[in-house]
Amino acid sequence: MSILPVILAAGQGTRMKSALPKVLHPVLGKPMLLYILDEISQVTPLRPVVVIGHGADKVREAIAARADTVIQESQLGTGHAVQSAEVKAAGQADFVIVAYSDMPCLQAETIRKVCEAQFQNEGGVFSMLTIIQEDSHGFGRIIRHADGTVAAIVEEAQATPEQLEIKECNVGLYCFKSEWLWPALKRIKLSPKGEYYLTDLVELANEEKLPVKAVVLEDTEEALGVNNRVHLSEASAVIRKRINRQWMLDGVTMVDPETVFIEKSVKIGRDVTIYPNSWIAGETMIADGCQIGPGAWITDSSIGAESTVRQSSVQNAAIPSGSVIGPFAVITGES
Repeated sequence: MSILPVILAAGQGTRMKSALPKVLHPVLGKPMLLYILDEISQVTPLRPVVVIGHGADKVREAIAARADTVIQESQLGTGHAVQSAEVKAAGQADFVIVAYSDMPCLQAETIRKVCEAQFQNEGGVFSMLTIIQEDSHGFGRIIRHADGTVAAIVEEAQATPEQLEIKECNVGLYCFKSEWLWPALKRIKLSPKGEYYLTDLVELANEEKLPVKAVVLEDTEEALGVNNRVHLSEASAVIRKRINRQWMLDGVTMVDPETVFIEKSVKIGRDVTIYPNSWIAGETMIADGCQIGPGAWITDSSIGAESTVRQSSVQNAAIPSGSVIGPFAVITGES
C-alpha cells in the first residue's frame, strides 16, 4: 500500500519571538523540520509534500531536494493547509500521512503504527494518534463512542468543564484514505475564528458513519510539540538523551550524560570516554579509545585513536592518533 506524507510547516511561530521560521530552529544542531522528514522516510519511500508559508524561501532551502513544497498563501488553518497540498499530492498514493513539522521527537515506529491501524480500519477513512496525560499542553480532547472509535475532538478553548477533565488528547498525526480525504477537505466549514480545522474531519466522518480509529501513544515524550523556546529546550533534552543512550549501548562511556551534547551527525568509535560539559558537533569522527573532555568543544573534526582532548576547542581539524590536546588549547583547521 502506498503512503504519501504531507508535512505542515507554514506557521509563523510567533511565540518563538524570532526572525527565523519556527521549523528551522535547531534541535541539537539540526532544524526541527528535518527530524520528521528523517523519521517519515523510514515509513514510506514516497517523496513528501511540505506545506510552507512563513519564511518560505529559507524553509525551501533547508529542505533542499528532500521534498516537494507547496505554499499556503493565507494562514487559514490546518484544514486549509492540507488542502493546499492537493495540487501535488492527490492521486499519488492510497493513503496520506499528515504530520506537523514542530514535533521533532516523534519516531518512525509510532508513525508506522498509525498507518497499520488505518490499514486494518475496515470501513474507516482515517486513523489518528492520541495520548493520555495529566497536562493537556493545550491539545484537543478526544471524545469516544462506546465502541472505542473517535466521536469528536474538542479544542481546549471550546471544551466544557467536564470535557476538560478528559485526559486523552489529540497529538496531531493522521493517516487518511486518499480517496476520502481530498473531497472531504472541501466540506470543512469555516470556524468562528475564520479558519478551517483539520480536526473537523472527525465530525464529517461520523456523519457518514465511517469509523475513526485512535492509536494511543505510550511514550509521552514523543508528543512534545515546539511552540516556544522552553519547548525547544525540552525537545533538545529528549533527543540528547536518545542519542547518548544509543552511544552508551554501542560502547561509549559517559561520566555524566546529562552534560554531554552529541549531534546526530557525529560518529564515535568503541572504548571512548566522554567527560562532563562536552559538545561534539557537525561531521565529527572520534576514533577508538579517545578521552574527550571535560570541557571539550569539537566540531567538524576527526580525532585519531587513543587521543585526549581536554578543556579545549577543536574546529575543522584532523588530530593525529595518540595526540594530547589541552588544557586550554584552540585548534582551528581549514573550514
